Amino acid sequence: MPDHLTRVLRSDARDNRELILEAARAAFAAEGPNVPMREIARRAGVGQATLYRRFPTKQTLVTEAFRGQVGACHAIVAEGVADPDPWRGFRRVIEKICELHARDRGFTIAFISAFPNAMDVAADREYALRATAELARRAKEAGQLRSDFVLDDLILMLMANGGIRASSPAAAVAASRRFAALAIQAFQASPGASPLPPPAQLAPVTLIA
Repeated sequence: MPDHLTRVLRSDARDNRELILEAARAAFAAEGPNVPMREIARRAGVGQATLYRRFPTKQTLVTEAFRGQVGACHAIVAEGVADPDPWRGFRRVIEKICELHARDRGFTIAFISAFPNAMDVAADREYALRATAELARRAKEAGQLRSDFVLDDLILMLMANGGIRASSPAAAVAASRRFAALAIQAFQASPGASPLPPPAQLAPVTLIA
């Protein structure tokens, strides 16, 4: 095959790969990682055969689509652990992780469930939980984190944060910041009355009588 045709085919393959990843990231962020592969192919404008040539399984697509979030999560936890003040580091982890997850609903689901055992997501989750557990231990020893805090409280917080529904992505992030502030106060050994971030415009909620 002539070199110029080979280069064209390689360029087309790269373009298809990026189209697929772009469609997957948008779908996962809005609806979670259970979006069917055929729907991702449709949104990307490629055939299912092309999708499966690039990403043979759903796990490989999830892993690649969330690679950036996985790296960001790792960096957030590493920064918190490196802080000489464990309570300040713990607070920053909560604030930044909540915001990261608020920006991408799919990553929250994948992170909590390691959807299902996608390699990078599962490994990052295990690192994040182990490192945060060590950070929590140090914060408890410093008398700043309540003694009955357990790591499952962090998972519960992320599940609640993932349930935020707001009128816009910016409002979701604003709501997440306020929620993180409330969670931090609840986790503090001696809760104070620190000012909360401004409230956000949330999606309408129908109350059942």
